[in-house]
Amino acid sequence: MMMRMKTILCFFLALTVAWAQFPPLDVLKQAALEMVEGRRTLTQQIVDSLFSFSELGYQEHESSAYLVKLLEKEGFQVTRGVAGLPTAFVASWGSGKPVIGFMTDIDGLPETSQKPGVPWHEPLVPNGPGHGEGHNSGQGVNITAALVVKALMQKHKIPGTIRIYPGIAEELIGSRTYMVNAGLFKDVDVMLSSHVSTDFSTGYGGPSGSGLVSVEYTFHGRSAHGASAPWVGRSALDAVELMNIGWNFRREHIRPEHRSHYVIVQGGDQPNVVPPVASVWYYFREWDYDRIRQLHELGSKIARAAADMTDTTVTERVLAATWPGHFNKPIAEALYENIKRVGMPAWSEDDQKLARAAQTELKAKPTGLKTEIAELRAAGEGRSGAGSDDIAEVSWNLPTVVLRYPANIPGMIGHHWSSAIAVATPIAHKGCTAGAKAYALTALDLLLKPELLEAARQYFAEQTKETKWKSLIPEGTAPPVHLNKEKMDRFRPALQKLRYDPTRYKTYLEQLGIAYPSTR
Repeated sequence: MMMRMKTILCFFLALTVAWAQFPPLDVLKQAALEMVEGRRTLTQQIVDSLFSFSELGYQEHESSAYLVKLLEKEGFQVTRGVAGLPTAFVASWGSGKPVIGFMTDIDGLPETSQKPGVPWHEPLVPNGPGHGEGHNSGQGVNITAALVVKALMQKHKIPGTIRIYPGIAEELIGSRTYMVNAGLFKDVDVMLSSHVSTDFSTGYGGPSGSGLVSVEYTFHGRSAHGASAPWVGRSALDAVELMNIGWNFRREHIRPEHRSHYVIVQGGDQPNVVPPVASVWYYFREWDYDRIRQLHELGSKIARAAADMTDTTVTERVLAATWPGHFNKPIAEALYENIKRVGMPAWSEDDQKLARAAQTELKAKPTGLKTEIAELRAAGEGRSGAGSDDIAEVSWNLPTVVLRYPANIPGMIGHHWSSAIAVATPIAHKGCTAGAKAYALTALDLLLKPELLEAARQYFAEQTKETKWKSLIPEGTAPPVHLNKEKMDRFRPALQKLRYDPTRYKTYLEQLGIAYPSTR
C-alpha cells in the first residue's frame, strides 16, 4: 500500500512540474473564450444540420455519419459501430492521461416535426419526427469545446486525450448501459455531458432523475375465426389488456414516487381474427436499483398472471435500463465557476420576441428568455421531475457532470413540437456557444489542475463505497436496434429534401425562408 501511495504521489508531482511549464491557466482560458467565439459558425452549422436530419433513436445514420466525417477531418481517430450500436462511435485524439470524455445525445422524437423559429404548430413533415427535446444542439457544444481544447493542447504540448461519444437513442434510454458493458469508458477519467435547457446551470449528487427498466412483454395465443369459432382461439390481446388492467389496479398500492407507462405495440391484424400475438411495452421507474428491480418483478408477475387467465404464454425482453444519476461535486463546482465567468448569452430583442410569442401560444407566462444563470444545486434541491437519462449509467462508472446550456424557451412542453421552436434559431446558436465556452474552460481545469482530478476521484470513491453499480439489463442482451426503423424508412424521403446545406445558406432559417422572428 505504501509503495502504491508513493507511485501515485510521484505521478502527480511529475504532472505538477510539467504543468508549471505551460502558460498560466487564466491566459489559456481567455484564449479558449476567444477561440470558441471564433467558431460560432461551426457551432451553428452542427446545430442546424442535426436539426434537419431529425432522426429517431437507433436510426441516427446520417447524424452519425455527419459527425464522424467532421471529427475525422479534425484529426480524430474514429471507431464506428461500437457496443453493437450501428450509429454509435468513439472519436479519440491525443495520448496519455488524463482522458476527458465529451458526451451528448443526437436522437429526435416521433411526431415533433416543427419549423424552427415559428411559434405555432407548423410541422416540416406532417406527423414526422423532429427534435422536440433539442438533442440536435448538444454536439455543437461538445465538439466546439473539444476542438478548441485540442488546438490549445497542440500549441502548448499539453498531455492528455480527448474522447467524443454520441448519446444514441437516449429517448429510449438505449445506449449507455450497452456502452458501459462493452468497456468503452474503462480508461476515461472524467465525462463531461451536456443537455439542452432553458437555464445555464449544473448540479451534483443524487439521485438525479429516476431510474427505469424498459420491458416489452409478448403474449402468444392461438388464432381463430372471430365469429364462427372464437372459442377455439386464445387471444393474446386479451392477455395484454388484462395485464394493463391488473397493473392499473395495482398502482394504488405502489409508492407514489414511482412512475410507470405503457403502449400496446402489437394488438392483432383485423377484428375477425383472434390475435395470436400481442405485445405491450412498459417503462418501470423508481429511485434506486432495488426498487426498480422490484417494480420490474411485479410487472412480470402480473404478466404471467394475465397469461394464465387467458391460456396464453408470455415472454419478455428487457430493451434498456438506467439507474438514477449521481453527479460529481468537485467537477460541478469547477464547471459552475466557469458558467459564472461566461454568463448568459446577450439575447437580442428578436430572440425575446420569439420567446414571448411561443409562450403566449402555449398559454405560458410571457416572461421571455432567462437572463441570469441558475444557482448550483444538489440533486433534488428545489427541483422536481421524474424523468430518466442514461447518462446516469456513466455517472456510476466514472466521475461525471452534466452541463445544462441555455438553448430553449421557458414554458415549452417537453417531448412536444413546441420544444423544437427555438433549437435551430439564434437562441440555440448563442446558447450552444455559451455552453461550449463553459466546457472548454472546464476541460482546461481538468488538464491543468491535478488537485481537481484527485478531488473528483475521491468524491467518486466515496459515492461508490457502499453502492456498487450493477446492470439492470441481463448479460448477453443485444441492443434493440430495430426500433424506429419502419418509422424512419417512411419519413426519410421527405426529410432528405429538407437537409440543411451550409454551402448555400448561412442558416437553416435562411434555407427554409423563415423570417426571424415569426409572430402572428
